[in-house]
Amino acid sequence: MKLLVTGGAGYVGSVCAAHLVTAGHDVTVLDDLSTGHPDAVPEGAQFVKGDLTEAAADVLAEGFDGVLHFAARSLVSESVQRPELYWSGNVVASLRLLEAMRLHGTPRLVFSSTAATYGEPEQVPIREDAPTRPTNPYGASKLAIDHMIGSYAVAHGLAATSLRYFNVAGAHGRFGERHTVETHLIPIVLQVAAGTRESVQIFGDDWPTADGTCVRDYIHVDDLAAAHVLALDHSETGRHAVYNLGSGTGFSVREVIEACRAVTGHPIPAVVAPRRGGDPAVLIASSEAMIGELGWRPERTDLATIVGDAWRFTREHQGV
Repeated sequence: MKLLVTGGAGYVGSVCAAHLVTAGHDVTVLDDLSTGHPDAVPEGAQFVKGDLTEAAADVLAEGFDGVLHFAARSLVSESVQRPELYWSGNVVASLRLLEAMRLHGTPRLVFSSTAATYGEPEQVPIREDAPTRPTNPYGASKLAIDHMIGSYAVAHGLAATSLRYFNVAGAHGRFGERHTVETHLIPIVLQVAAGTRESVQIFGDDWPTADGTCVRDYIHVDDLAAAHVLALDHSETGRHAVYNLGSGTGFSVREVIEACRAVTGHPIPAVVAPRRGGDPAVLIASSEAMIGELGWRPERTDLATIVGDAWRFTREHQGV
């Protein structure tokens, strides 16, 4: 298929684009490089530098079989401080994309959504029928896009899938996580091992969990990319499917730090800090629907594997 990957120079987008190229698809990456990297565009993919709101219609005019939409702002704290960036950069930009797809008859869409659409869950693991009550503009913007996609599926026959997940980690060869502003636990811990950060903070050690630290679900970026490809292949005209993705296992902050110590051989000093407001004790996504309906199954759920791949990428790019 001829496919457009928005945000394909970013972390998850680049890995998914690489998987698509390997699978034999004709891939074009559209990215404004505001947070992405030119060298993250995989060999074999065409690259168009441009803003989604301005370039989507011109690119899609060439005729595409589908879009995988990763381009988005994704910093929770920034979304609270500057919500206008998220309503514009996420919601308005996605509306422009949907309109460009409708105009040019692009039939399929896979959207990189987030489990942040659920907010603080009543039950874990989180299922797709859980109430959606996002606690910040980032999650709210993604939920708004999900609603838009659903309406386009009903009204215009779009074949669409939204994939909701929390913590992506690991690396795929030379494609990995390197954000200018890093907020994710595993790369932050590995920055300590790499010598670019003195210590890692643990936000609260008195949570109602086995070791007192928060528990989160981590999914390997290769498993996530495989899910996007699978969702594209199983899309149905006029249907908007929503699936949660996770490894099925939660790991505490202390467990992640210990895994990083074991993989890197670095002591990685950790400092306990006060709890952050709005942090739930446990967040784990249920993947039963995706597994049952599409046959997807995560293969890299071992924390040592996830951290090991991320560490190899970190060492290659930081010369450690």
